Amino acid sequence: MAVPARDADVVLSSRGREQAEAVGAYLADLRPDERPESLWVSPYRRAVQTGMLALEAGGIQLETRRDERLRDRELGILDALTGRGVRRLHPTEAERRNWLGKFYYRPPGGESWVDVALRVRFLLADLDREEDGKRVLIVCHDAVIRVFRYVCERLDEETLMTIARTEPVPNGSLTRLVRPSGTGIWRAEAVNAVEHLRREDAPVTEHRGDTDARTS
Repeated sequence: MAVPARDADVVLSSRGREQAEAVGAYLADLRPDERPESLWVSPYRRAVQTGMLALEAGGIQLETRRDERLRDRELGILDALTGRGVRRLHPTEAERRNWLGKFYYRPPGGESWVDVALRVRFLLADLDREEDGKRVLIVCHDAVIRVFRYVCERLDEETLMTIARTEPVPNGSLTRLVRPSGTGIWRAEAVNAVEHLRREDAPVTEHRGDTDARTS
């Protein structure tokens, strides 16, 4: 399957720009004591564009850090393939994924969900050290958002895979994790919220759930 650019270089569509600007409108409506105080963003171009457009639309200036640990999950040889394509071109890998379950399966040249969880854990340690007590806006990708929930809410594999199957992450949606005590388990105050998109008449991109997300 021909793709126009490597995943890291894919830019926002006009629809994506509308969604990013709607996030900015949401930020502008927050009280000063609710607004984020810094921005950490995936280095992928579409994520950087989302963050910059949101800040511009919200009239907010934030210290911004690009961090490669927020990049999308690496799919290796399965990149750009559908489930049908994997079964046709890499039947042995399809069998291995079915045996291991999606959580632990690592495609050649790619990452498992466990690998993503490891980099999220390292990033959270840096956030605790460098952004202690601050509200941080993070712009990243759907798999990484789910893994943030897995780590921060201390979910198990089965719960994470159920979330992946049944709770698609719409583009430009907002998930808010809070930990008022500063330690311990985080709590999700909002998950995949899209009210800000509808309020700004921005399109809500519907995705299918990750139908092959399951345990072994």
